[in-house]
Amino acid sequence: MSDAYVIGVGTTAFKRWPETTHRELAQWALEAVQKDAGLELARAEGVWFGSCALHVFGQAIARGQVVLSGALASGQLEPSTPVINVEAGCATGSFAFHGAYQAVASGQMKFALAVGAEKTFLPHALEKTKELFDGAMDRLTPEVPAKFYADQAAAVGLEFAPRPDRIALLDVCALQAQWHMKTYGTTVEQLAASASKNHTHGALNPSAQHQKAKSVAEVLGDKAVLAPLTRSMCAPISDGAAAVLVCSGEALRSLPAAVQARAVKVVGVELASGRYRSIQEAPVAQRCAERLYRRTGVSPREVQLAELHDATSFAEISTVEALGFCATGQGGAYVASGACSRGGERPINLSGGLVSKGHPVAASGLAMVHELVTQLRGEAGARQGERVQVALWQNAGGLTGFDEAACAVGILSR
Repeated sequence: MSDAYVIGVGTTAFKRWPETTHRELAQWALEAVQKDAGLELARAEGVWFGSCALHVFGQAIARGQVVLSGALASGQLEPSTPVINVEAGCATGSFAFHGAYQAVASGQMKFALAVGAEKTFLPHALEKTKELFDGAMDRLTPEVPAKFYADQAAAVGLEFAPRPDRIALLDVCALQAQWHMKTYGTTVEQLAASASKNHTHGALNPSAQHQKAKSVAEVLGDKAVLAPLTRSMCAPISDGAAAVLVCSGEALRSLPAAVQARAVKVVGVELASGRYRSIQEAPVAQRCAERLYRRTGVSPREVQLAELHDATSFAEISTVEALGFCATGQGGAYVASGACSRGGERPINLSGGLVSKGHPVAASGLAMVHELVTQLRGEAGARQGERVQVALWQNAGGLTGFDEAACAVGILSR
């Protein structure tokens, strides 16, 4: 495998964009990544395009070809460039990045582009938003996961009681959080500490959907969603787009010195699929990360900064354990200790994470790469971490039992 580098990143602001089209969001991301790289995107020999909800808007097939049609027609992208459509739930952005990275690292391409664009806020059809997120679980045989969760909950003395007016993913997250609290003594205050930290970080991110710092008390006092989760502990409904341009080491050496100086190396990216497992077994994020650590030779203690998929604040607590940043059962205490805050030993989600930055499904993983690249370059302004040389992101989507259906973990270095 050849070396691969990120030489351009771009993102829109994440928010609710009810009057903005997918084409417009994607075009903004393309313009941002082109400006950041200082190169014409027509160099890209392939585009990996991710979106999950376009079928809700009537575009079930040829999604990327349609959304990027303006850029292809104008010559911003070379007109015959292959567009590869990607869908992996909330991990779509990272799976798109993996495709672009593999094309470059294998030597097939010198330049490759990953783009994610999503609209999940449908103000005139809110039931479609629920349908979209419920589609992240098994809808062909829904009785299978329903029985699995009910049986697993009963086996550990808990209850699984989803309601038709609530996104079922939240019930599964809440069940896992309740089990973790019952088993390890994790507290609701520790969940709130994770949310408070990320909202505080997000207040420094001009692209974040929520830019207001929140105390632990404010998080706890927010609207209850499903015990132990409050609204401030859950990612909001978001629209947005992000893009990343990758090139080979050979191509990088031919580029201007200014581009070379800002390039960030892709150390490795690992993908994994989830499975039905008991609530006590190791999650897919742990298995995925362990493979990546073995493949790259990077250990958890070498990771200085991370962006994690905190669709709920419990997800951050469970994932710091899965990634080996702390012992199993100690995620709540670890996050609440300040170790993961800006200025701590290993800052996590300096972007604000999903709970503050927002979560436009297919764009989220690429936005994580955007944040880490910005941090590694030392260009993050008020939210800049200290002496960042090695950074990791974890992005996951869908549910297969208690595992995310799709999981990605990647490492970048300066």
